[in-house]
Amino acid sequence: MIQKLATLLIISCISISIQAQDRKKSGFTKEEFRARQEAYLMQKAEITQEEAAKFFPVYFELQDRKKAVNDKAWEQARKGKDPKTSDAEYEQIIEGIVKARIEADKLDLEYLQRFKKILSPKKIYKLQRAEIRFHRDILKIMHQSHKK
Repeated sequence: MIQKLATLLIISCISISIQAQDRKKSGFTKEEFRARQEAYLMQKAEITQEEAAKFFPVYFELQDRKKAVNDKAWEQARKGKDPKTSDAEYEQIIEGIVKARIEADKLDLEYLQRFKKILSPKKIYKLQRAEIRFHRDILKIMHQSHKK
């Protein structure tokens, strides 16, 4: 559960960061990021070209839907930065964030059923592991580029 939440947070942060930065600062656009992600996941999960042609449109559809959910949660979280925020408002904020996590998990379950129609369980498992490694590697790259 914690690993799922960490992955969700990482994906959200990376997506927001990439979209918030211009091409010169981040080094790549959303499309370039997705192309790198697709190539990485294909290699690590041993996904064939035929499988990739079917799988990645569904995969990126899920990512877009989860991003929309996470954007709402981030919007609520930003309201908490106001020093005049009341306890009742903080309660709404934290409940909204938890509900967003639950909604994202429900999307994962929904799309898992669709993924099973395209990839074997072993490849889905490898894909999930590769996603974590990919996002960890991207965070390292982003961290190193900000140090320069």
